Amino acid sequence: KTLFPKQQYHVPQWFIIDATGKTLGRLATEASKLLRGKEQSFFTPGVNQGNFVVITNATKINITGKKEQQKLYYRNSKRPGGLKKETFKQLQNRIPTRILEHAIRGMLPKGVLGREYYRRLYIYVDPSIQYLPKELK
Repeated sequence: KTLFPKQQYHVPQWFIIDATGKTLGRLATEASKLLRGKEQSFFTPGVNQGNFVVITNATKINITGKKEQQKLYYRNSKRPGGLKKETFKQLQNRIPTRILEHAIRGMLPKGVLGREYYRRLYIYVDPSIQYLPKELK
């Protein structure tokens, strides 16, 4: 008989990741795996068994090659002529957390479960954490 893990018995853990000197894609895959709970031996794709992930120092991530000038991020106001694009460097100066959010969200499943995972992600620009759970105090 196959055992099916129940969500009500899962106690999520908190993971703090320092982004200083880490590559964007490698950090995003590590965070998405932790958010989904894929490090557990009884991982089931349709059940939320994920964890909370806190990422600090979002401004200090690294990217390789010429992506700093060539990688583009798009946003659209849905108005005529409302498509805006900016490079990695411009977005890092304006909203540094958006880069990591965009990369991690793309690695999560699309739908209700992916949105639940995404709500468990906290990204901060500096090393101090404004919100600390009871388990980490």
